[in-house]
Amino acid sequence: MRSTPEHLPEHLRATIGLRVDLIDTPALVVDLDAMERNIQRMAEFAHKHQVRWRPHAKMHKSAEIALQLEKAGARGHCVQKVSEAEALAAGGVADLYISNEVLGGAKLLRAARLAAQLAARGGRLGIAVDSEEGITRLSEAMRVAGSDAGIDVFVEIDVGQGRCGVPPGPAALALAQAVAAQPRLHFAGLQAYHGSAQHLRSAAERRAAIAHAVQAAADTRALIEAAGLPVPLVTGSGTGTLVHEAASGVYGELQAGSFLFMDADYAANERESAQPAFEHALFVKTQVISARPTHVVCDAGHKSHAVDSGMPLVWGLPPERALRYANGGDEHGVLHATGPKARLPALGRMLWLVPGHCDPTVNLHDYLIGVRGGLAHGVVERVIRVDARGAVT
Repeated sequence: MRSTPEHLPEHLRATIGLRVDLIDTPALVVDLDAMERNIQRMAEFAHKHQVRWRPHAKMHKSAEIALQLEKAGARGHCVQKVSEAEALAAGGVADLYISNEVLGGAKLLRAARLAAQLAARGGRLGIAVDSEEGITRLSEAMRVAGSDAGIDVFVEIDVGQGRCGVPPGPAALALAQAVAAQPRLHFAGLQAYHGSAQHLRSAAERRAAIAHAVQAAADTRALIEAAGLPVPLVTGSGTGTLVHEAASGVYGELQAGSFLFMDADYAANERESAQPAFEHALFVKTQVISARPTHVVCDAGHKSHAVDSGMPLVWGLPPERALRYANGGDEHGVLHATGPKARLPALGRMLWLVPGHCDPTVNLHDYLIGVRGGLAHGVVERVIRVDARGAVT
C-alpha cells in the first residue's frame, strides 16, 4: 500500500516533485532506479537457481516496499519481531515468517491471533523455535486464540552463528517431532541462517563457512526424514553468502534482505564472481554546516545513521578527492580530506553518505524519500513510510 501524498506530513508532501538538491537535510534517501535494478537482479538470480526468495523486511520495515518485492516474485517476507509482522500485515502483506524465537506469552498470543487473521486473508504466518518450551508455549497460545488455521513452525539449527538454534542432528529431530505432535502447529522445515558468515571479508572464508552450514542442514534433514517426518524446506542465507546457499541443492529459500539497499559494511566484502552486482541504493543526504581549516562538520550524526558496523562512506567522490567521515556525536559528522587532491567542501555543500549498516539506519527514520533519476539530477517521486519503525516487541 503506497503512502499517498494526502497521508504524509505537510513538509514531506511538499518534497514530491522537488529536485534532489532541494531535499532538506539530514534525510534518508532511496535511489529508486538503483533499488529497482537490485530487485530485478535478485529476481533473475532466484529464478536461475530455482530457489524461492523471502527477503528480510526487518531491513526496510515498509509494507509498500514489501508489496513491491512480491510483485517482482518474492515469496513473502521475513521479520524478526511480532510487532514487525503486525505492522506489515496492517499494510497488506499476507505471507510472513518470524525467523526468530518468541517466548513471551503476550507476544505468542498476538502471533497466534495474527496467524488466524492472515489465514482468513489467504495468507500464512510462520515462526522459528529452538526449544520444547517454545513449542509448548506456542501451542498453548494457538489453543487460547481458538483458531484452527494453524501456524508454520521451523526448527532453528545453529549452523555456525553461535546465537539461537539447537545443534544440528538429534536435538533438531526431537524438536521437529514435538512440533508435529501438536495439532495446530505445522512442521514446515529448518531455519539454518549463518549470520556472521555474511560479513567475513574474503570470498574463501564465506565459502568455507557456508559449506559447513550446508552439510549441517543436509545431515539434519536426512536424519529427520529417516525418522519418517518430511522436511518441506530449508530456509536461510543472506546477501553476503546467497550464491552458496542457492547452489547447494539443500536450501530451497533465500532470506537475503540487504541486497535491496546495500551498505558500507557489505561494500567491504570481496565480491563473489557469481554474485549479482547489487548497488548502493540507500543514502543519507547531509549538508556542511561548519567549516574550519582542518575539517568541516556536516549535520548528519548518529541520530540519522547507525554506527554499529562502522562510520558511513562519503559517496560520489573520486579516490583522489576522498573524504573521511569521523564521529561527531549525535547531531554532527566531522569530515577530513584524505585523498591526495582532496579539498574540504565549502560551507553549505550537500553531500551523500552510505550508512555502515542499513537495517538500524532505516529504523531511525519515519520515512524514506524516493528519488528517480539519480542523486545528481533526480527528483522526488515518492515518500515511503517506515511502517515498522521501533517495532521491537
